[in-house]
Amino acid sequence: MTERRAILSGSTFEEQIGYARAVVVGDEVFVSGTTGFDYRTMTIADGVVEQADQCLRNIGEALAEAGCGFADVVRVRYLLPQREEFEPCWPVLRRYFGEVRPAATMMVCGLADPRMRIEIEVDARRPAGE
Repeated sequence: MTERRAILSGSTFEEQIGYARAVVVGDEVFVSGTTGFDYRTMTIADGVVEQADQCLRNIGEALAEAGCGFADVVRVRYLLPQREEFEPCWPVLRRYFGEVRPAATMMVCGLADPRMRIEIEVDARRPAGE
């Protein structure tokens, strides 16, 4: 039987809504949609670029706890309320994924809080033996 393990970041949203930052099942890692909140202080920057960078720092922490990193990401989804805010994020996204080249999708949609300007979700495969 494949073990299932939840990874929590300490975000108040996880408790209030009832989800985990990430779930590890075998060698697969599913990271929930992650916003630009600094979960230690529950604060969020105003700018979309700063939020994108914080999203990816939050995701990096979850991946590390799962035993992998950005090099193991196979799928990324970007969710933004405003399409024109995606391109300014590209340099940040390239810094994390430029060498990895995961499959990617960008969707325009509403987010749960009007302060949120981007949400990022990833799927990864842990290295063999982790």
